[in-house]
Amino acid sequence: MDVLYRCCCGMDVHKDTIAACVLIWESGRARKEQRVFGTTTQQLLELSDWLHGHGVTHVAMESTGVYWKPIWNILEGQFDITLVNPQHFKSVPGRKTDLKDGEWIGDLLQHGLLRKSFVPDKPTRELRDLTRSRAMLAREKVRLSCRIQKVLEDANIKLASVASDVLGSSGRAMLSAIVKGESDPSILAELAQKRLRAKIPQLQTALTGRITDHHRFLLKQWLEMLLVTEGKIAEFDRQIEETGAPLLKRWRPGLRFPASIGLPPGVWLPRSEPTWISSDPLSTSVPGLVYARAITKARARRNQARPAAVACGCGASCAKRHGQHRTVSGPISKPSFTAWREREAKSAPCLQSPTACWWWCTYCAKRGCVYQDLGRDYFEHINQEQLTRYHVKKLQRLGYSVTVAPLPT
Repeated sequence: MDVLYRCCCGMDVHKDTIAACVLIWESGRARKEQRVFGTTTQQLLELSDWLHGHGVTHVAMESTGVYWKPIWNILEGQFDITLVNPQHFKSVPGRKTDLKDGEWIGDLLQHGLLRKSFVPDKPTRELRDLTRSRAMLAREKVRLSCRIQKVLEDANIKLASVASDVLGSSGRAMLSAIVKGESDPSILAELAQKRLRAKIPQLQTALTGRITDHHRFLLKQWLEMLLVTEGKIAEFDRQIEETGAPLLKRWRPGLRFPASIGLPPGVWLPRSEPTWISSDPLSTSVPGLVYARAITKARARRNQARPAAVACGCGASCAKRHGQHRTVSGPISKPSFTAWREREAKSAPCLQSPTACWWWCTYCAKRGCVYQDLGRDYFEHINQEQLTRYHVKKLQRLGYSVTVAPLPT
């Protein structure tokens, strides 16, 4: 086979050691130099000097957990680094040692048989860490909500059967009163606010239970942890806005998606991107039309970009479907994600997510669009006459006589 890189290095990476093998092509054969290094910063600097001393230009290493990151931080910008998925290569059976693995990786690299794994630049990696950490906190918040609901059910409290949001302002006031020792259903029901006050009789029945000190202790712990988690989420939101300021206007509210795939502004996404996120609707549809079969046949893969693409694509599908991407005083894309959530929260536009996300990202990247939400009531102003007729007919069916007249200006 042809030799592409005459001086390269393969590394077998572990937590505390790095088995490096330098391959130098001379006189029709590869001469190898092997050495084992530690993973501290000083030892990684020695590794860098050792590579420079041999004239190495290309380096390959396997992506072992997070242990490759310290090496990448030191060698980035000095060598052409190839990060390899361990599943993409196999060592020779019966020769399983760290130095042999490093030699095998270097041999494959020298002949161009390794495929690079995508590693974004440092600002995007930082933004990716922030968005993924925030997603983890959001999942933890959901788990805490489930634990609170479990305690309420154990105490015969059926608050969730009456209130749509147990952790809303009314629900939290009731839970705080329960933690402080209040158990009278009438007093607890009076803590309801706004529209929930119309259900006070139902609340009194739902709040009649058997609350013990054990339940109060558990509720107190979960509520305190919930408040801490919400505070951390707010801090992450502020940090994400500061770190992702260049992308925020262009991609919001789908900032997690470009952070996952490392898409810089102005880059046209390839059509293979939906395949990379394990949802390839383009293979079974035409642009703009996506079938459920494309989603159900998607490969099962633990990919951080897939849920981010779904979240971004739901709003994008709505924006494209309703033609909200128009230019006003320059290339400004105006998809009303807030209005979409208000109108179609119970529908299933996520079936269109992969193609819609591809469309949204490519549209914004190519035209330099800036996100601007049209507001919660956007759909109400599209066709006011149709909305008026709908509400008038609904009131007439309820037995009311309706006369519509514009307000005086």
